[in-house]
Amino acid sequence: MTDQTPDPEPEVAAPTPPTQDPLRRSRTSGAWTAVIIAAVLLVLLVTFIAQNTADVHISFLGWDGTAPLAVALLIATVGGIVLTAAVGTLRIWQLRRRVRRGGH
Repeated sequence: MTDQTPDPEPEVAAPTPPTQDPLRRSRTSGAWTAVIIAAVLLVLLVTFIAQNTADVHISFLGWDGTAPLAVALLIATVGGIVLTAAVGTLRIWQLRRRVRRGGH
């Protein structure tokens, strides 16, 4: 009969803390991405303006005049953005006030 000793239990390695990925996102990489997107949008905007230089007649609330088509469309777009931002801001204020008051 042979003397058999049970095998020692295998050592369990302690969990290692997660190593930081050197390629993780950072504020600098986010800023770089924003700069690239802004540059692409700027090129598209300049192209849009260059291709839409024909004058158009504009009448609005008693104002009459002519302006390049691109300028008229950009002004309308900015007006829409401002209106949307104002309505969104009012809604956020309303929701914050409700949360502070307790929900009703």
